[in-house]
Amino acid sequence: MTKEKKQKEIIKEVVKIENSLIISPRLTEKASILSSENIYTFNVVQNATKTSLSKEIEKKYKVKPVKITVSNNPRIKVFTRGKIGYKTGFKKASVFLKKGDKINLA
Repeated sequence: MTKEKKQKEIIKEVVKIENSLIISPRLTEKASILSSENIYTFNVVQNATKTSLSKEIEKKYKVKPVKITVSNNPRIKVFTRGKIGYKTGFKKASVFLKKGDKINLA
């Protein structure tokens, strides 16, 4: 491995550490209904795991999740105007909280 490749890999790792695993909260109709039941949904990065998300939520929102479920939605092939394209895939996480806990998304 050359010096340049090693430096690029180190820079990528530093950027991953600095950036948050949570991209944004999912603001959909279904997510708003679930939030009344203490289930909050977030868009997360592809390399996020349940344990890393749990730590991130404790640090960012100061609540301890009871359970986290993660779903990975792959990209979808679409046919538009005679050409084949793709809708980007995404990963989302549902965070379950205790009855008294809340996350302020606004």
